[in-house]
Amino acid sequence: MVKVLIVDDHVVVRDGVKSVFNEQTSSVCFGEASMPQEALKLVYEAEWDIVVLDISLGGRNGLELLKDIKQLRPKLPVLILSMHAEEQYAQRAFKAGAGGYITKDCSRTDLFEAINKVLNGERYVSPALADKLMLDVERDVDKPRHENLSDREFEVLCLIASGKTLSEIAGLLGLSDKTISTYRARLMDKMGMKTNAELTHYAITQKLVE
Repeated sequence: MVKVLIVDDHVVVRDGVKSVFNEQTSSVCFGEASMPQEALKLVYEAEWDIVVLDISLGGRNGLELLKDIKQLRPKLPVLILSMHAEEQYAQRAFKAGAGGYITKDCSRTDLFEAINKVLNGERYVSPALADKLMLDVERDVDKPRHENLSDREFEVLCLIASGKTLSEIAGLLGLSDKTISTYRARLMDKMGMKTNAELTHYAITQKLVE
């Protein structure tokens, strides 16, 4: 019996993941969580074979939850299933301990392949991301500036570039306006930029936002 914990704040997504499993096997049981605290409670109280985790969970970044999960259960495989393109979060997810990263616009076949690989202790990287990583190595590409940001600074960058005000970002992340202003100042300094327009242009050219 495979025990799967699905962490996503959308019921439709959780039901979709369950249906992918149910198409392939009847020997599976599920746990579900829509909020980080629920997920951590379930990870603490029960043994799981795999966690399927979203990046965006209300006010908290899924990468932070991933790190907490890996602290509690270092060997627990985690597959990130996200609406965000691989260019945005895949490398950060792997650094935080994820076994795989796949986007929500994937096919059911690709999702099941990703789940199986991570369940078996392998890494899942999409062919497109694998090609990009190989090209970067072959070209000896310099690390882009946003790779120097912390996960939270990077999240604030993406939200600013998507048109959110500092107050809106504070509300989304459950932080104060002053804290968001501090993150903005830090990321501006690290990026060598002075305006939101510069940040937005950079994010678009790097495909960090649509």
